[in-house]
Amino acid sequence: MEGNTDHSVDGSAPGTPLPLGEADRFLEQPRASFLDSNAGNSIQSTPNNSSPLLATAKPESDGSEHEFQSAKANWAAKRRKPIILALIGLGILAIVVLAVILPVYFTVIKPKQDKDDATTSGASAGSGSVGSGSGNPTSPTGATSGGDGSEIILDDGTTFTYKNPFGGFWVYDPNDPFNNDARPNSWTPPLNTSWDWTTDRVYGVNLGGLFVIEPFITPSFFEKYTTAVDEWTLSEAMTADTSEGGGLGQLEDHYNTFITEQDIAEIAGAGLNWIRLPIPYWAIETWPGEPFLAKTSWKYILRILSWARKYGLRVNLDLHTIPGSQNGYNHSGKLGQVNFLNGVMGIANAQRTLNYIRIITEFITQQEYLDVVPMFGIVNEALLSTIGKDQLTEFYLEAHDMIRGITGLGAGHGPFISIHDGFVGLDSWAGFLPGSDRINIDTHPYFAFDNEPNDSPIATGLGSDAGGIWPAQACNAWGPDINSSRSDFGVTIAGEFSNGYNDCGLFLKGTSSYTPSYGGDCSLWQDASTWNDTVIAGVKAFALASMDATQNWFFWTWKIGNSTANNRVESPLWSYQLGLQGGWIPTDPREAVGACAAQGVSQPWNQTFQSWQTGGAGAGTIAATATAEFGVWPPAQISGVDAAQMAFVPTYTPTGSVATLPPPTLTATTKSISEGNGWFDSSDTTSAATAIAGCSYPDAWDAISATVPATVCGGGAAATTSSTATVLVTSASATSTTNSDTIATAVQ
Repeated sequence: MEGNTDHSVDGSAPGTPLPLGEADRFLEQPRASFLDSNAGNSIQSTPNNSSPLLATAKPESDGSEHEFQSAKANWAAKRRKPIILALIGLGILAIVVLAVILPVYFTVIKPKQDKDDATTSGASAGSGSVGSGSGNPTSPTGATSGGDGSEIILDDGTTFTYKNPFGGFWVYDPNDPFNNDARPNSWTPPLNTSWDWTTDRVYGVNLGGLFVIEPFITPSFFEKYTTAVDEWTLSEAMTADTSEGGGLGQLEDHYNTFITEQDIAEIAGAGLNWIRLPIPYWAIETWPGEPFLAKTSWKYILRILSWARKYGLRVNLDLHTIPGSQNGYNHSGKLGQVNFLNGVMGIANAQRTLNYIRIITEFITQQEYLDVVPMFGIVNEALLSTIGKDQLTEFYLEAHDMIRGITGLGAGHGPFISIHDGFVGLDSWAGFLPGSDRINIDTHPYFAFDNEPNDSPIATGLGSDAGGIWPAQACNAWGPDINSSRSDFGVTIAGEFSNGYNDCGLFLKGTSSYTPSYGGDCSLWQDASTWNDTVIAGVKAFALASMDATQNWFFWTWKIGNSTANNRVESPLWSYQLGLQGGWIPTDPREAVGACAAQGVSQPWNQTFQSWQTGGAGAGTIAATATAEFGVWPPAQISGVDAAQMAFVPTYTPTGSVATLPPPTLTATTKSISEGNGWFDSSDTTSAATAIAGCSYPDAWDAISATVPATVCGGGAAATTSSTATVLVTSASATSTTNSDTIATAVQ
């Protein structure tokens, strides 16, 4: 990985698969412990040391030359001893000075110089010369890079001016399409440079509602199809609509138009440096009975990744939906039950989920995507209160071992694994899987969903009076816990937060009628055109405090679509883009620094992470106590199933065909360029989870009240089923829509 320091624990280069057979230690059952890691090499620098020279003065004499030479000799003799002593003293002083200065230089000054050098190189990058090609047909000037004021041509032929007052620059060269030189701003490392989790800060935004549909983000869909409450029922309604403009093709039109390249450019120009990109598992495949638009969004996901690369934005790729639903919320795909690690189909859905996590990991660990996707959220908002802490931890350990079996160990070898706090608070995750390799915790701090009236005024004045109680509330409620988590867990991010201090917003809590908990008039908060200066100042003060309290954050979300009824955004507290335009989001996120100190809540985190937490020495050597407690897979017990029936809980068997995610088809290039094949680790040849031959399974999305089958289709059958078994899913006669084929190559 060009420009990155190799912190590999196993010594292999970043982006290099483990040797053949080496990954088996992660995949075999029972779980084998990780190999011991050697401490990282210590690099010492010995500067050029030289003693200062003392200038010798020539003595005056009015006598003869002989007298002068004699006097000179006497003078030299008298002076020699003090000079020697002085030189010795200066030598000792030099050693002392170097002992003090060198650590400061290499820990403080040198890193700053490196970043300053990168900033300096950014100036030349903005001149249009980065990349190996001689011309770029998607740039009006033929340039391969550009800074503030450069012109961009969009896919439809229209142009816009790239506005970035922060020293950021884009890079795109058709003959070098995986170039990672771009940088969103002067304070963020370019993509080809390592991210430092101690000193660098995530200023990010979600692209919610793009590939996983939510009613309040795209209200027009749910205003058109009034019976729909989630993407499942929306997909059914669209499919049933055979009129002109109906059908599931509406979703592909949405993928293609809701977020454009100009949106990504504006995100970089707003001083942001990361995107959190929620994606559905049906980008890979669907199984019979699932109404989602299958295998269609992936090419548009690749397009977002290519735009992120172009503008220097890192991506936290978030698997937002899970088979059976991990939380029962509408943004999991289907509103209602939790069938992931819960109920009769809980184990089977978890097995299927692991396969999708594996497929995505294989793709984003490829050298072409390693720098662009340095974080992978493997399950969004799993409902821990329903699933259980032990069961979820066992799943996370299994996923960790599988992922690191693919990527290898240590910084630069695959992405951070991001897990959500499960809505139980960060403190309950302290000391999680000590010795694991790069797991970060994700929390979603919101006041909007606390079911409180939250009617204390926010429009309380301008300047330091703005925001009422709400800025201090954010600082006190979120800052201390996040600081403690960074000390007790490791890397901690706020994967979602918003300006929604109340629960007002069209469809915010769902499409069916409900009474908001907010004790005031929601009509004000559904029409930002009515906001006066004090409202704007109050909301901005709350935004700044939220950003400062969370430190590493992703706002939810970049864009809210207009309501059809009023042709306006009716959840303006949740739109970063609208906030930039209206003045209640800062144009420079660094403005937030110190907002909590101004509220009297100053709790800076001045520590460093333990080496293993960021992929250094010890990463992957999970404590034996943790593996002993959580190293059983699948879990011996899950919620919703009697202990006596666990042996008969339906499971899948790994005998199905793997649906591999395809790379983009490169265009407008005059060179032969490898775009990868979608599968990083060629030694990973395990088949995919699929149904056991001859077994009939309950509905995987509606199995809470199902009867546990008293047949051989339970847990014991999976281990004994022949690998040549006929592939069946859901019912004895159904076959998977994708287990027999791979996804067609997408055109970027």
